[in-house]
Amino acid sequence: MRKFEKSVKLNNVCYDIRGPVMDEADRMSQRGEKILKLNIGNPAPFGFEAPDELIEVMSNNLIKTEGYSDSKGIITAREAIVEYDKTKNIPNVSVDDVYTGNGVSELITLSMQGLLDYGDEILVPSPDYPLWTASVTLAGGTAVHYICDEEANWYPDVKDIERKITPRTKGIVVINPNNPTGALYPKELLEQIVKLAETHDLIIFADEIYDRLIMDGKTHTSIASLAPDCLCITYNGLSKSHLIAGYRVGWMSISGDKSNATGYIEGIKLLSSMRLCSNVPAQSLIAPALKMLGETKKLVEPGGRVYEQRECIVNLLNDIPGISVVKPEAAFYCFPKMDVKKFNIHDDERFALDVLRNKKILFTHGGGFHWEQPDHFRIVYLPEISVLTEAATQLKDFLADYRQQD
Repeated sequence: MRKFEKSVKLNNVCYDIRGPVMDEADRMSQRGEKILKLNIGNPAPFGFEAPDELIEVMSNNLIKTEGYSDSKGIITAREAIVEYDKTKNIPNVSVDDVYTGNGVSELITLSMQGLLDYGDEILVPSPDYPLWTASVTLAGGTAVHYICDEEANWYPDVKDIERKITPRTKGIVVINPNNPTGALYPKELLEQIVKLAETHDLIIFADEIYDRLIMDGKTHTSIASLAPDCLCITYNGLSKSHLIAGYRVGWMSISGDKSNATGYIEGIKLLSSMRLCSNVPAQSLIAPALKMLGETKKLVEPGGRVYEQRECIVNLLNDIPGISVVKPEAAFYCFPKMDVKKFNIHDDERFALDVLRNKKILFTHGGGFHWEQPDHFRIVYLPEISVLTEAATQLKDFLADYRQQD
């Protein structure tokens, strides 16, 4: 009989946030075992609720949003995004430069499909949000990973970026604030990246979905605001900041110098039209949501739930012998480091499975974010302090006598 295999295009694609370790956790849950889930940045299961005003807007607009919209999105949503971009000093964006999406994920895939031919390269951070590498690969391109330096607050290594630019490089991905490290990049560093992009005619792909979840009084700088002479595509949305991940509300704005990218932009427009449009009821939330950013700020201020949970988990992790973590300044992730010699760790996925099976704690191993060394894992600190405390206590107990077997 004819045998059907998966496409070879998937050979180098992984998405381990929902990969083998989570599959095992699902099997354990089906057996009735209680799992402490620290693996996915989905606010809803942890008691975060969307603002009542947004729920009411969605409800009231259901009858008015039964049909398709323009493939780019409804005009009121795109106008609101243009105004938001102005507050971030992003230049040269009109409503025709804005595309709404079913979350940012769809738009990342769309923008890679519209650009890449076989052999083209895109610079992607390591560690990265794995959808970026997957989308580059599925589009026929090659993801070339540049290093983010843990010793320098997880900032991108600009010299490493420069070394990896070749004639085949078409663009660079900048995830700021970063997932999985929670790092927030200073303006001076972003200016260095822009200079490289200008010198080598690179497109900047700016993933800024966490730009409203900034802590410690810091300010987010959009890299597009520093790059008027580059083509820059900035991605953002409401999933995290407004606690509506399931509604799938994202957008991208094309800014800067578009003069040499008319063909690429036509490709984006074609692909956007082929999927008809994004979720229209969800689009109706964009304009009102961007007028109510105060609720978001409360989460990340001292006393706010996200802020206090970050303080808790960072202190607890740094108190575990053999574990250290750089305090994140944004989002709700941290990327702890393990002493691989102390624990004899040579396979971080196996380590994650060992913790899951022994202590019923679920997190994602560093390799799932294209981090080459088996010495990191990502923790999501959305669960309440009592859950984070229990997880850290159990992890400390587990590591007290853990040595990975050869």
